[in-house]
Amino acid sequence: MSAESVCPIPKGQVDLMDFIDWSGVECLNQSGSHTIANALKQGYREDEGLNLVSDADEQLLIYIPFNQVIKLHSIVIQGPEEEGPKTVKLFSNKEHMGFSNVNDYPPSDTVVLSEDNIKGKPVILKYVKFQNVRSVTIFIEDNQLDGEITKVKKIVLYGTTVETTDMKGLKKIEDH
Repeated sequence: MSAESVCPIPKGQVDLMDFIDWSGVECLNQSGSHTIANALKQGYREDEGLNLVSDADEQLLIYIPFNQVIKLHSIVIQGPEEEGPKTVKLFSNKEHMGFSNVNDYPPSDTVVLSEDNIKGKPVILKYVKFQNVRSVTIFIEDNQLDGEITKVKKIVLYGTTVETTDMKGLKKIEDH
């Protein structure tokens, strides 16, 4: 089975990698030597030996800002069978979240990752909740076997950019 067949890009959607504002990406509770770049950055995320690994406990809180407004369609979160993420809450346009206040906000979507998902099957999100996204916060609440450490091999966000309307291109409707 080829890698392409395992992780098909949903029709009409693109990998939003090029639209991430890397200077603003944050990950709370990441291991110092196994950071978010391992799971998110091109090249790193394709390397089987590199993972994002949680530090003090199994939870991870990942903040990903974009350099333009996007529509988020689906997400791929891959991890190992036992330590891979399980319950994932996604928040659209919520900044400065921490573990202390993550449960104060209703998530835009909550997904429970199946074995197929952590092997690369995309999770289709509640599209209406992710229409004008400037940032997404991913809260990984627990892992497949409720262990102390969560490992993430790869995170891919699929969607489209929101094209701004060209006002000059619109024809003025004449008053009669």
